[in-house]
Amino acid sequence: MDHRNESRACRPETKPAHPSLLARFIGNRKGATAIEFTILAIPFALLVFAILESCISFAGQELLANATDDVARQVRTGQLTAANLDNNTLKQALCGKLSILTGQDCGQYIHFDLEHYDSFAAAAAVQTMMSNGALVTTDFGVNPGGPLTINMLRVYYEWPTMTDFMTKLMSNLSNGRTLLFATATWQNEPF
Repeated sequence: MDHRNESRACRPETKPAHPSLLARFIGNRKGATAIEFTILAIPFALLVFAILESCISFAGQELLANATDDVARQVRTGQLTAANLDNNTLKQALCGKLSILTGQDCGQYIHFDLEHYDSFAAAAAVQTMMSNGALVTTDFGVNPGGPLTINMLRVYYEWPTMTDFMTKLMSNLSNGRTLLFATATWQNEPF
């Protein structure tokens, strides 16, 4: 007879020791999926919002460039001349083309400068001025030239940042908006 089996039979049965709280928490797999989803959902949502914000801003930039080109074509062909073009007319022409994305506040956030120059080099030397994170518009005006003159139309729009956490990353103006810019330089036709 084996004495080892006898000694086990005579020993009182002992209960296993309770694992510590930390060991039970680490070993429990019941909520792991929920925790993993939460950990991954936050960066995923941030990434989706960043992509959407960038796409909408890009669409606004393209719309601004198209509106600038359309208005420049009207000035180049003589449809809009110095006689029938002023600040309000130009603002309405631009905002009419931007209204699909800008809504009612286009006139509040759009800035433009239409000037004629003696040469393309003089037009190219014009610089955009910024002061304390704001666009300086004091020299902006609407002064198109006549037939065969060189003109430049610069259009700026203060684009809103839609998601709050993207404001610091995307905005380049002190008011939390992003400055979109489009320009067109041309020589008028002999109208």
